[in-house]
Amino acid sequence: MDTQLETDRGIVRVPTGTWTVDASHSSVEFKVKHMMVSTVRGRFGEFEGTIAAAPDYKDSTVRGSIQAASIDTNEPRRDEHLRSADFFDVENNPTIEFASTRIEHAARGDYRVTGDLTMHGETHPVTFDVTVHGVTRDAQGQDRVGFEARGTLNRSDFGLRWQQALETGGVLVGDEVRISADMAAVCTERET
Repeated sequence: MDTQLETDRGIVRVPTGTWTVDASHSSVEFKVKHMMVSTVRGRFGEFEGTIAAAPDYKDSTVRGSIQAASIDTNEPRRDEHLRSADFFDVENNPTIEFASTRIEHAARGDYRVTGDLTMHGETHPVTFDVTVHGVTRDAQGQDRVGFEARGTLNRSDFGLRWQQALETGGVLVGDEVRISADMAAVCTERET
């Protein structure tokens, strides 16, 4: 395989084939406002994903799954609360799932990937801005692609409505959640 990004009329794309996320070289992170003045950052430690890159990028699909209990905000008591029924309710909703429904090209290696996100037992459409960074071959001879996805969602839309009012006005936890996934994926099946 040519390890350069495939281009078609200036469109930079993931080469045709099946690509599996390498979690050891990837991250899924989020940011949310705390007490309306600071930002809490967190991550999920267990996740997986695949890209089925079709000859026409519009026919490609992206799927991902996160183990909700793997949440880590660097504060164990807060993480336990986030795993509880007040938030993710991981006993009844162990995974967060994404399945793409539409891929649109923006410019060069930039795309808008829309899909159904299922979290806390509720499914809603979300759109991520995705940038394809590059393709290379590693020391083991595996072809790899790097990409980053960024998006924003309202946690209340997914039933994550726990809240606490502040004495000074405002609320303890913001509704807007900013998501960033920085991914490396390995080609597991190459179409010719």
